[in-house]
Amino acid sequence: MTDTPSSRLNSPEPVDDGPSHGSPGHEGFLKLALGSVGVVYGDIGTSPLYAMREALHHAASDGLTNEEVLGVLSLLIWALFLIVTVKYVMFLLRLDNRGEGGVLALFSLAMRAVGRRSIPVFILGIMGAALFFGDAMITPAVSVLSAVEGLELITPSFTPFVLPITIVILVCVFMVQKHGTARIGAWFGPITLVWFVTMGAAGIWQISGNPHVLTALNPHHAVFFLADHGFTAFLVLGAVFLAVTGAEALYADLGHFGRGPIRFAWFWLVLPALVLNYLGQGALVISRPETLSNPFFLMVPEWGLIPLVLLATVATVIACQAVISGAFSMTRQAVQLGLLPRFEIRHTSEQQSGQIYVPAMNWLLLIAVIWLTLAFGSSSNLASAYGIAVTGTMIVTTALAVVLAVKGWRKPLWVVLVIAAPVAVIELSFLTSNLLKILDGGYVPVLAALALMLVMWSWWRGSQLSFERQHRMAVPLESFAHSMSHSSVHIADGVAVFLTSDPTTAPPALLHNLKHNKVLHRRNLVTTVLVAEEPRVSEQDRLSYENVDDRFALITLRFGFMETPDVSRALFRSRIDGVKLEVMRTSFFLGRRRYVPGARIGMPLLLDRIYILLNGFSADPTVFYHLPRDRVVEIGARISV
Repeated sequence: MTDTPSSRLNSPEPVDDGPSHGSPGHEGFLKLALGSVGVVYGDIGTSPLYAMREALHHAASDGLTNEEVLGVLSLLIWALFLIVTVKYVMFLLRLDNRGEGGVLALFSLAMRAVGRRSIPVFILGIMGAALFFGDAMITPAVSVLSAVEGLELITPSFTPFVLPITIVILVCVFMVQKHGTARIGAWFGPITLVWFVTMGAAGIWQISGNPHVLTALNPHHAVFFLADHGFTAFLVLGAVFLAVTGAEALYADLGHFGRGPIRFAWFWLVLPALVLNYLGQGALVISRPETLSNPFFLMVPEWGLIPLVLLATVATVIACQAVISGAFSMTRQAVQLGLLPRFEIRHTSEQQSGQIYVPAMNWLLLIAVIWLTLAFGSSSNLASAYGIAVTGTMIVTTALAVVLAVKGWRKPLWVVLVIAAPVAVIELSFLTSNLLKILDGGYVPVLAALALMLVMWSWWRGSQLSFERQHRMAVPLESFAHSMSHSSVHIADGVAVFLTSDPTTAPPALLHNLKHNKVLHRRNLVTTVLVAEEPRVSEQDRLSYENVDDRFALITLRFGFMETPDVSRALFRSRIDGVKLEVMRTSFFLGRRRYVPGARIGMPLLLDRIYILLNGFSADPTVFYHLPRDRVVEIGARISV
């Protein structure tokens, strides 16, 4: 055990930043911007494959006029302007947690601003994380499937092979995760750059044949469409939101690339390419209404169809990779914040700390993605299930930002609401529209998010109950140390390190070792691992040390929520009482706990059983904390929760 859930969510003191992207230089800046094109914008960059098509299908339920095409186009473009540009690029990128972004980073900032345990803020945090995982389930399926469906336009004989080809691609993407993406990741930026340039060029070619479509940039088309089409416009909003899926990645990957490169890539490449492509699709549909079935692929001449399908497939694979990597990063943050058990986390790159692999999450995502692909069968069907998870995450982000502004920045509530209300109204409209698709598949991300919220709540609650129960039954460390100074117990040479979640009491492993082996080491280090609310902790703030007496000492190790806790490295690189620890003279004692349900009924009993089940998925603490395997002693105990 390490820190308690409350200590994870209420970090002791601010710590220094980790690596930053302060002033990387002109060449370094452009390299970061290019990297962000491949990772940050992979998801939103594949939205043109299906967003325009789905939005126009709703508008065309009773026929499609040119003015309706312009109205839908205007809605798409202004969704990009208001949601992505204003909310994320211009505002949320400023709300970094020591350089890191994402819904859990914002959750940590909000918890710190509240200054105490806040159940509403806590629920918002786990809701945002749960919805993000729901998004990560659907994105790979809908993206790859929409790209492979382009084969049907080459020849209808490819239709029976669309699903098998999609499944093979998805399986391959998840199978290579354990090897990391450090080598092929260098190609993500250039390939995605070609993708955006191609989309923009195709859009310009179609616009040149029908420049009148540029009037869609005027928001009055969007306003008139909403006013004139009533319920149909409401349905269209649910599809329009597909254009901004992936916007959360801008914020989540803030720590990898920095605010400047992400903004530069958005304003100078991504936004122009997306707007031009959507305008081009609109120009094509106005000129040739029969292309409504798949306006994206039909934008290019026949000779360009096969290259575009291949490029789209590669682009969607890159988008999948970005979402999968984001899910791994989110899992690590959730584990460090005490919202999930200690999943095994492997580093796949010696140079980049963000390159990690979480086996359990990888295989769970693969199973979910394959099931969704087979169950829904087409990207159009999957699109119905897509919007709820994304809109939900965005609303949670807005709510947490409001909490931070009011509690952390001490801004008047009415001022904050005046600023946040327009964005919140737009997002709530999108969410309400998507909720109409519940029976068409929208229930999938809702059920997945609810299940994940139940899992995270069960783990957090169970960890707290377990800690409180053990604390009540524990022996104070100072009184225990005093009693041992007058004891005739056998003293063994060397150092014993006892990992514990409660530094004020004698660790259970220490008491059991003394009881059964009748031995006490000459030096005993009672060690607690704390996870700060900051992404990274500087090396000088990593370890704090306090003597209890000449035989016992308290050690506190601090790690950021974006770091992997390497206890061995932290201890063996530090000096304890001016002396460096030696591996062969140091033993690590861990308490191996077996949990059983307490005497409860109803929902509490269900939560207990979920907590016990989740404990079975916890990684070996020896591996998780990077302890020397041949120097670890585990002592078991049975605990009721």
